[in-house]
Amino acid sequence: MDDRDRAGRHRGTLTVEQGYAGEKEHAPTCTLATLKGRYLFAVHGTLLPPAFGVTEPTPSDAAGFHIFNGDGTGRDTVTFRLGGETVLENEVLPLSYTVNADCTGSFTVTNGPSFGIFIAPDGESFVEISTAPQGNEVSDIARRVSRK
Repeated sequence: MDDRDRAGRHRGTLTVEQGYAGEKEHAPTCTLATLKGRYLFAVHGTLLPPAFGVTEPTPSDAAGFHIFNGDGTGRDTVTFRLGGETVLENEVLPLSYTVNADCTGSFTVTNGPSFGIFIAPDGESFVEISTAPQGNEVSDIARRVSRK
């Protein structure tokens, strides 16, 4: 008999494969070297006491770039406005960072704020959320614009 049923329709075989990662595939792995290069950032938020010495909720803005060296060290260049006044302009500040295999991590600006980070496995971007000081309520997405 050919591949037609009694009504003249073609019979066939439908093959369905799983559309999700199987056991043989591995989750992405990140290292310190995943973050390497220049990443632009811009944040707007409200600082709450006692962050940065404010005594009442105060609007804040920061923009600049992070440079990660691929070895747990780096630097920020940042302009920071607090309550409408510029308090840092193109200030260069050292930072240190950690990266876990699951692409989470953290970074701390020396004598400054700390952030939790969630890194894209290819290192092209990461999400950052402030973790210290208390009252620093900001987050953003930083994107790599250069590998240098």
